[in-house]
Amino acid sequence: MTLIIDFIDETNEVTEEQMDMIEKLLNYAAEVENVQDEAEVSVTFVDNEKIREINRDYRGKDKPTDVISFALEEMGDGEIEIVGAELPPVLGDIIISVPKAREQAEEYGHSFMRELGFLAVHGFLHLLGYDHGTEEEEKEMFSKQEQILETFGLKR
Repeated sequence: MTLIIDFIDETNEVTEEQMDMIEKLLNYAAEVENVQDEAEVSVTFVDNEKIREINRDYRGKDKPTDVISFALEEMGDGEIEIVGAELPPVLGDIIISVPKAREQAEEYGHSFMRELGFLAVHGFLHLLGYDHGTEEEEKEMFSKQEQILETFGLKR
């Protein structure tokens, strides 16, 4: 089981080791969730200004946030499903604010790596259709991400 992950670091602040760890973590999460082999995902690291623009333009919230994900597999209005194309799915994009991750790691008293991992898994689960709009959904999603991080070994 291997995901194809495209990393883009617009901040030049995320190390190779950190990206390797996130790659291993997301592959582990994909295994836990039985994601199709060679599914594709992109992970982009940005600054607060960039994520604020994205948050404003796509969610109507004019402030920086920690992570945003855009699922590509969901069928939108007027989209046509391509039948017979047995290509691995393109799951979508995960966009993480590096300054927000640093700030939250400090706030929660854990490592920057743990926070990056948490945000990557959170965004990844959104790509798989998990949400936290209701209390029930939140409980399911948050316990799932906690379980993935704990069993992977990225503890608080």
